[in-house]
Amino acid sequence: MSFTELFDVNQCSLSILACIFLTFSYVASLYVWRSTLSRDHPSTIKRRFFSVSVMMLLAPFFVQCFFTGETLSKGNLYEQLGLRWSGVVPAIFAPLFLTAILFLGPLTMQFLSGIWKLYAEPIYWLSSWQDLVWVRNHFMAPLSEEWVFRACMIPLLLQCLEPMTAVFVGPLLFGVAHFHHMFEQMKAGFEFKTALMISTFQFTYTTLFGAYSAYLFVRTGHFVAPLVAHMFCNHMGFPNFAEITEFAPLQRVLIVFNFLLGFGLWCLLLTPLTNPDIYDNRLHWET
Repeated sequence: MSFTELFDVNQCSLSILACIFLTFSYVASLYVWRSTLSRDHPSTIKRRFFSVSVMMLLAPFFVQCFFTGETLSKGNLYEQLGLRWSGVVPAIFAPLFLTAILFLGPLTMQFLSGIWKLYAEPIYWLSSWQDLVWVRNHFMAPLSEEWVFRACMIPLLLQCLEPMTAVFVGPLLFGVAHFHHMFEQMKAGFEFKTALMISTFQFTYTTLFGAYSAYLFVRTGHFVAPLVAHMFCNHMGFPNFAEITEFAPLQRVLIVFNFLLGFGLWCLLLTPLTNPDIYDNRLHWET
């Protein structure tokens, strides 16, 4: 029996409060260790890996307490969290392809600058996996954030909100959760105003990405869909538009054209490539 049924509390209020609690718990798991070391220090990273892993393990059990009988009648806990085999192959490749299209401009810049050759070198990947900062940014951060903010939170919100409403409400908490970087920036020597501006910018683009990620989760019904998109986005980073000026004139034209083309194709393909029928999704998005 869920908390909602046990205490006869408003379902929507309880679901939202549970999401807020998950947000604070996730951030708190990063700061449970008292240390003066920077966030990029190996000791800090290892400790945070451990604490956030514990949080990830506990989150599903916490979330299950807030699922109503009606929610669980549509799918068990694992299915609600996006852990299912049906449609998993397209859930891996279609969102990855879609996200790569969105980054067509930056990918063109990487190709022209020769970075793609680096990706073909095994030593690059071997050394990357030995770099804790790289592992955190490319693997642990996407894994933990998508698990908590998408797999655990979105099903809670869908108990009382329409899918598209949940897609935009959930990411607000995801964006707010990134404000903790502001304190680390001030600790590193940034002035309050500068740290606030940086964090506000982070809030904006993480919220926008969170909406895209939540949309992928709701439409596909798979945890892996937003996960691969998040990993790819973290690998690419936010586009550095200033670097376009460093290329030759004709290359600049090609880069700008591909930026626009990529965004246009992404808008055009977003709906058809996330059609729930492709992923056998009858859970979060009714067709």
